[in-house]
Amino acid sequence: MPNAKEANPSAPSQEQRRAVSELLRVAPVADDLARRFQEAGFSLALVGGSVRDALLGRLGNDLDFTTDARPQDVLKIMKPWADAVWDVGIAFGTVGAQKAARVGDADRTWQIEVTTYRSEAYDRTSRKPEVSYGDSIEDDLVRRDFTVNAMAVALPEKEFIDPHGGLEDLAARVLRTPGTPEESFSDDPLRMMRAARFAAQLDFEVAPEVVKAMTDMAGRIDIVSAERVRDELNKLILSPHPRKGLSLLVETGLAEHVLPELPALRLERDEHHRHKDVYDHTLIVLEQAMALENEGPDLTLRLAALLHDIGKPRTRRFEKDGRVSFHHHEVVGAKMTKRRMTALKYSNELVKDVSRLVELHLRFHGYGTGEWTDSAVRRYVRDAGPLLDRLHKLTRSDCTTRNKRKASALSRAYDGLEERIAQLKEQEELDAIRPDLDGNQVMEILGIRPGPAVGQAYKHLLELRLENGPMEHDAAVAALKEWWAAQER
Repeated sequence: MPNAKEANPSAPSQEQRRAVSELLRVAPVADDLARRFQEAGFSLALVGGSVRDALLGRLGNDLDFTTDARPQDVLKIMKPWADAVWDVGIAFGTVGAQKAARVGDADRTWQIEVTTYRSEAYDRTSRKPEVSYGDSIEDDLVRRDFTVNAMAVALPEKEFIDPHGGLEDLAARVLRTPGTPEESFSDDPLRMMRAARFAAQLDFEVAPEVVKAMTDMAGRIDIVSAERVRDELNKLILSPHPRKGLSLLVETGLAEHVLPELPALRLERDEHHRHKDVYDHTLIVLEQAMALENEGPDLTLRLAALLHDIGKPRTRRFEKDGRVSFHHHEVVGAKMTKRRMTALKYSNELVKDVSRLVELHLRFHGYGTGEWTDSAVRRYVRDAGPLLDRLHKLTRSDCTTRNKRKASALSRAYDGLEERIAQLKEQEELDAIRPDLDGNQVMEILGIRPGPAVGQAYKHLLELRLENGPMEHDAAVAALKEWWAAQER
């Protein structure tokens, strides 16, 4: 591919000029900061994702710069200028800052990172990159992951720098590496996952030679820390096109190392072709769940959709009548979800929520298509707790049948359940179902001290509350005494 800079180094194309103009129009802080670096005797360039996103018309408030200044010099320049400065990434040559600026009639706050020219590589066993600083922007750009992220705008002179043809690859919507993909992935194996993530975020294709290297080197991902893998996986799952990225992980074998439960869903069809592909079903459920999001991407919901059926391979049985069954796959899947998410270092709260959704995703079907009793509605709401809205979305998304009559019947049945929940919520406090007597009242009425009996009584009263709804105080006292008398026998 022609080198975009060498093809016409002194005359930027109209697209390049327009990109530079757009970058500086929406980021007036760039010129100001560049002048400060220039006065201190250093160079500064906007780089990487900021340039790429400006060319795509999607530049946000995050700005990435690169410089020949060493980190301590960067700190000296930034501290008097920025509203806030942090150096948590200084060991890797990065200084972060926040700067408020007025753009047109609006105030905007910019999140800025300035990184010293650098190169980094892994040895065969290390989980952390070894950082060394460079002296030229060309050397810095060649170490970048993909050509579309290896473009820069030198400031304040506004020179467009593209030594690896990133502009052409951006126009073609393709991901290539500045050097050979083998060298790039040896330097940092996480770049293989970044290829899948950018494909999902940008809806780009990955060049064949890159896919081949990902396939050949998939096992190299094992040296990367679970936290870094998890963060890339999150970005992929939260992207506009997660199916594209997940499919690439599966096809290249990377998923076998980072999320082996996903490729395991590619079960063979049974001889009568009555068993649908669980893997394809899962990706459809994920996309259908995304369509129900109303407040932006929801990681909890998307993870639950992705993992809801991972218990099926372990529970698959071929019945005598030719059917395929997956009894209790939701229970097995919840346990598998907890193990996988824990291994990926997810927070305890997120592990708990996603596992619970996986465990509950079949609960609706367990009640059949008949009229929901008040007791069944209460138990459904109680078991879902604060996850109820997500459970609604997951359950609806899990219907991927092509039988329009069946799909319509399931949708109507779930409409009916939501109506029943709404009706009961008007009558009762469904969001916080608890017994009509608390523990202190139980001890006072029964004349007992704290101990197991109090918990047993509380549990009995909760069951009565779920079965019958709210009780008057006197009725609750009578029910408690009746239960206690039966225990004393």
